[in-house]
Amino acid sequence: MGIFDKQALAEKHILVTGATGGIGWETAKAVAQMGAKLTITGRDAEKLKQLENELKTMMDDSQLHAQTADLTDPHSRENLIRTAETQLGFIGGLVNSAGAAGGKQVEELDQEFLEHLMNINYTSTFMLTQLVYRRMMEEGRGDIVNLASLSGLRGTAGNTAYAASKFAVVGWTQSMALEAIEHGIRVNAVCPGYVDTEMARSSIQRKAERKGISIEQAMEEAQSGIPSNRLSTPQEVAQTIAFLLTDAAPNIVGESVKISGGSVMR
Repeated sequence: MGIFDKQALAEKHILVTGATGGIGWETAKAVAQMGAKLTITGRDAEKLKQLENELKTMMDDSQLHAQTADLTDPHSRENLIRTAETQLGFIGGLVNSAGAAGGKQVEELDQEFLEHLMNINYTSTFMLTQLVYRRMMEEGRGDIVNLASLSGLRGTAGNTAYAASKFAVVGWTQSMALEAIEHGIRVNAVCPGYVDTEMARSSIQRKAERKGISIEQAMEEAQSGIPSNRLSTPQEVAQTIAFLLTDAAPNIVGESVKISGGSVMR
C-alpha cells in the first residue's frame, strides 16, 4: 500500500540498482507510485523485463528506463549512467540495492570468495555511486540511499564475509555523508534484518544445513529471535527507502535506519 503523495518525487529521476531482487523490486514500485522518473537495472534480463512491464501499468512509459548491467564492470557502470541520463536527465536519487549474501564459517573462507563478496556489496557500489555523485555535486543536490543490513551493525556467527562487506557500506555511508552534505546531497543507509526475500530464505537454508536442522526449524528460530516474531516485508523496507528520498527527510544525514522488529536497539 502506498503511503506517500503521488507527487512526492515528481520529476525526480531515481536510479534503483538490484531492481530484480525483492527489496529493489518493491522500491522501484514505491517510487514509481510517487511520480518519479525511474531507471531500473539488474543482471537478470528476464526479471528486469517483468518488472518493467509491471511498472508500465503504474507510470508513463516515457518516464521509465530499464537496462541490464553488470555493476562490477567499469564500462557497464559508465554506460548505465550515460544512457540513463540521456534518456531521463540528471539522476537526483540513487538507491544502491544491488548485493549478494554469503554465509560461511571463518575456516571455510578463501580470498576469492572474500574479494567477490566485497566487490559486489561494497567496491562496485562505491564506484557506481562516485559516477552519480560527481554529477550531483555539479547540481548541488541529490539523495543517496545505500541498502546495508543489521549485519553491518553487529556480527553474527557464520556471517563473517557478508558482515564485513556491510560494515564497509555503513562506514562509507557515514563518512561520505559528512562530505556530501556540504554540497546539498544527503547520504543514508537502511539496515534491515531478515526480510522475506529469496536472499533471506537462502541464508536461512544455509543456516539450517550448517546446524543439521530443517528449514522450518531454522525459520522458526529466526522468527523467535525477533520481538515482533516475524520477518520484515520487502514493502516495509521499500517505504523506508522511499521516505529517505523525499523532501520530508531534509535533516536525516548519515543515518543507518534499522528495520529489525525490535531485535537491535542501539
